[in-house]
Amino acid sequence: MTQVGEGHGPAADADGPVMTFGAPTVGEILAERYQLEEHVNNDSAGRQVWRGIDVVLRRPVAVVLRHPGGASATEMLQAAVDASRVIHPNLVGVYDAIDEGERAYVVREWVEGESLRELVSAEGPLDPARATAIAHSIADALAAVHATGMVHGNVHPGSTLIADDGRVVLADARADSADNVETDIRAVGGILYYSLTAHWPHTEVGRSTLPDANRDGSGNPAAPRQIRAGIPAYLDDLTMDLLDKRVQVPEADALSAELARLDSADDEYEDVGPLRFAQSTSSEPVRSTRKIIVGVVGLAVIAILGLVFGIRAISNSSAPTTQKTTQANANSTPGGASTGSQGPAPQPKKIPLTASMVRIVDPPPGDRTDSPEAANVVDGNPDTAWETHKFNSANFGNLKPGMGVLINLGTPRNLAEVRVETSSSGVGMDVRTGTTDPGNSSAGDKQVVQTYKKLGDDDSRTDGTNRVFSVFDANTKYQYVLVFVTELPRADDGDRYQVSVNEVSVYGY
Repeated sequence: MTQVGEGHGPAADADGPVMTFGAPTVGEILAERYQLEEHVNNDSAGRQVWRGIDVVLRRPVAVVLRHPGGASATEMLQAAVDASRVIHPNLVGVYDAIDEGERAYVVREWVEGESLRELVSAEGPLDPARATAIAHSIADALAAVHATGMVHGNVHPGSTLIADDGRVVLADARADSADNVETDIRAVGGILYYSLTAHWPHTEVGRSTLPDANRDGSGNPAAPRQIRAGIPAYLDDLTMDLLDKRVQVPEADALSAELARLDSADDEYEDVGPLRFAQSTSSEPVRSTRKIIVGVVGLAVIAILGLVFGIRAISNSSAPTTQKTTQANANSTPGGASTGSQGPAPQPKKIPLTASMVRIVDPPPGDRTDSPEAANVVDGNPDTAWETHKFNSANFGNLKPGMGVLINLGTPRNLAEVRVETSSSGVGMDVRTGTTDPGNSSAGDKQVVQTYKKLGDDDSRTDGTNRVFSVFDANTKYQYVLVFVTELPRADDGDRYQVSVNEVSVYGY
């Protein structure tokens, strides 16, 4: 079973353990207490997960090891220390966190069962009642975490464990600077969506093996009721509200209370009534933001229509028999259709990119050996990537201003956005444009970096592993677009700095 979640970082190395120095062995006893019994798998960050035995208390434990320890293991150990402070039946218990220098490891509760990812993969989408119960448990766990001022940061089908006794527990807190309370709550919407559809709606998972949600031209996921029949309207609304960033999320305790109400309704869906996010300190139920907006807009429309028809009725009663053309219908055609009306705004569509349309820009003193990997960023496979070399510092070792992917669209186009998926968060990145490609050479790369202009003022780091750049002028057409990496995150193994760019997508009209 999956004993550690897979919400962050690249997929585990399928060829075997990551550690080659200080690698653990079956029967080894760590800290004179934790005996290793079986290497279960590698988690999404490349750490080894073992089933072990606490030889003092004679209970099974999960041991998560990484190499090396020291400074590179600080985040893992600190997350374990923070998690150990929260005791809750829906949170995996953390028992110990040890740094030996050559390696570090966290010892926590062993959960006999399977992850939500494995459950849905084997059985398909869950029935609404079970999906609601699982989401309720996760929301309850998050309420306990948030009450301490912390965030979890890794709510995911791989970190949601279903024990053989039916208990649902959340494992592997792994919060970083990009995580906050809102991302935790929206991830509960993702858990609901995945449970109901067997698809994952969040794009920030990176190289997750989870099937992506069905999406429209703007990248928005289809509602569960559009994918599968029999999902109650209230549950569909709740799921989509939690995923919609235009709708303010409730606090974890309010969401837990709402899911508890729905969970207790069992199969009597018609009796649950409307959604009502009630904060624990409030005695009056509050409906979801989306429904408030819809209700207010509906009342406003009714009022306006009443006013218009009232004025029209008064005017008609006092008007002479001879009718004159009014300003409102002066542009109407004989058939009654208005010639001045505008249709709906066009939706941006993904522009197909081929290997011949992209190349790596590596200015001097770069050796340009990355060039063959350019095709990997447009092949539609997130498991292939352009991987930079390792550098001694985040700014490419002070050797050059950065590296990037140059896209030649073949003809000038109106563009909406560029989406970039990377292996890690914390990547300094921007989008630039120029009027020509001076050539696929070291001199050409130098000229691109010197002459291309950055679009927009947003040069912040990535939020998670995905970044969307909406920096294009609607009245300008672009042919040459450069996705430029200016700052590298620390490599997965903690040794120097490196990043992989998995996919680059361009959307236009």
